[in-house]
Amino acid sequence: MKVTKAQAQENRAHIVATASALFRERGYDGVGIADLMAAAGFTHGGFYKHFRSKADLMAEAAATTISRAVADSTGSDLAEFFKSYVSRAHRDARGVGCTMAALCGDAARQSESVKSTFAAGIDSLATTLEREVATLGDVDQREARAKVIGSFAQAVGAVVLSRACPDDSALADEILEVCRREILASLLPPMHSRQATAT
Repeated sequence: MKVTKAQAQENRAHIVATASALFRERGYDGVGIADLMAAAGFTHGGFYKHFRSKADLMAEAAATTISRAVADSTGSDLAEFFKSYVSRAHRDARGVGCTMAALCGDAARQSESVKSTFAAGIDSLATTLEREVATLGDVDQREARAKVIGSFAQAVGAVVLSRACPDDSALADEILEVCRREILASLLPPMHSRQATAT
């Protein structure tokens, strides 16, 4: 039976969604095309009807999840964003968590198209969050962007370091707590920061 154009697009989106979760769980090198297609419910040979290569899928999957994260962060409360990001819940949710925290290390060893996807996503998220920083006080655009890049780099690093520790490690929680407190203190006015870390 011939697959309609709409069905083909739906199948492709399903493969991308499946790949996004698997890549975040296992890393790029931990997922083969055969395993991926089986998890999505398709045959191995069907992969090349949708993608030229695994690298193309990696770039598309990253672009999809990163753009969704940027959209979700638009207009968000800055303190809530970082409290949620630098948390045990996010740390433990590899398959549905932030693509950048899960895969930046892997992306550094991938093709230019994958690196470019990550760079565009980081830039887009920084631009979105810097608008929120600018609303908190007398901060110019350059300073707001610097604060966001520094804070986001620390947030990603905190999640990565915490994940590298055993699941029940006290250090895993300590890393998240210390970094979350430092991020909020650096971004928010003193009174707002005390209220944010207290909740």
